[in-house]
Formats: sequence, C-alpha cells, structure tokens
Amino acid sequence: MSKLYRALVTSADKFVPTKLRPLWEHEAGPKTIFFWAPAFKWALVAASVDDYRRPLDKVSTSQSATLAATGLIWTRYCLVIRPINYSLSICNFSLGVANAVQCFRAYRFQKSLKTIA
Repeated sequence: MSKLYRALVTSADKFVPTKLRPLWEHEAGPKTIFFWAPAFKWALVAASVDDYRRPLDKVSTSQSATLAATGLIWTRYCLVIRPINYSLSICNFSLGVANAVQCFRAYRFQKSLKTIA
C-alpha cells in the first residue's frame, strides 16, 4: 500500500504550485500521516457536535467523558512530539471541548431529573 501511496505522491508532486510547495514539503505535510490523521479525525469532532441534537436521556456520559479526556490529553501530546503537529492538536482540543460540553449538558439534565423526582 505504501508503494501505491508513494507513486501517487510522486505523480502529484509535479502539479503542486510553487506557493504551496512549503506545505507540500513540510515534515507534517500531505506526504505524511501527520497530515492525514487530523484530516480524518475531524469526523469524530463532527459526530460529537452532531450529538448535540440527540435527546439528553440518550447521551452516553461515559463515552463523552472518555472522548473529552482523550482529546485534551492528546492535545498536549501533539505539542510535544516532533514534528509538532498543530493541526492534530487543534483537532484533539476541539474533540475535548465538544465532548466536555456534552458531558456538562448531560450532567445538568440528570441533575434536573433528580430535582424533579
């Protein structure tokens, strides 16, 4: 699979404009996993934000808490590794915040149910 990927990158190499060359050649650019990991991880962030439409009695607080913790922990890691991966860091931070908000919403909902009962 990596031979196929290298062949695709090599053939696309000649079509990259001069202005985009620094991004293309960057050690965290499209030629590496450091670029593609956050590109696909944004789907988790989108799914987390989409869960805001879900009824709060159906929200899994343990799942939201786990995703929030994971996002915030990996945010720090992305700033320590080499090459520093700012795009993955922003993605992880967004994942952490989106799920922390969801946890807070679910917690408030469950607390309001206890108050009513």
